[in-house]
Amino acid sequence: MKIRKAEEKDLAQLLAIYNYEVEHSTSTFDLTPKTMEQQRCWLHAHNKENHPLIVAEEKGRILGYASLSPYREKEAYRATVELSVYVDHHFRRKGVAGALMEEILREAAEDSGTETVVSVITSGNEVSIRLHEKYGFIFCGTIPNVGKKFGKKLSIDNYCLPV
Repeated sequence: MKIRKAEEKDLAQLLAIYNYEVEHSTSTFDLTPKTMEQQRCWLHAHNKENHPLIVAEEKGRILGYASLSPYREKEAYRATVELSVYVDHHFRRKGVAGALMEEILREAAEDSGTETVVSVITSGNEVSIRLHEKYGFIFCGTIPNVGKKFGKKLSIDNYCLPV
């Protein structure tokens, strides 16, 4: 497995991974699958400043990806980034998420413009919670019933990691 920066050629596979989660899980609160153009804009907003986007690749297949995105738009939040990690459902429990976490957190720690990494996890997503705790994230609070998907009210748990 190779970890590298995401490129334009990865768009279709990144879109497929993300849209699977939109349609089948509560790991994202998006309700409508993204279009290729939306995904292209998202890709171009990354790999600059303190917002890397990396992929785990094997034999030309994207197994998963991780990104650091702006936490909030206001300038004072610039040193805080929001982490996202998505793994193709065919490749879960094979070390992909851990490899992506290690690299994205290494990049965050080496970036002088990043001070805090935040991850917003749907309450009850124990696999994601355990992964974040393994890498030193600290629980910072729950916001109850902020979303609704598949007819169910959803809460979010916030996890933080100073780097």
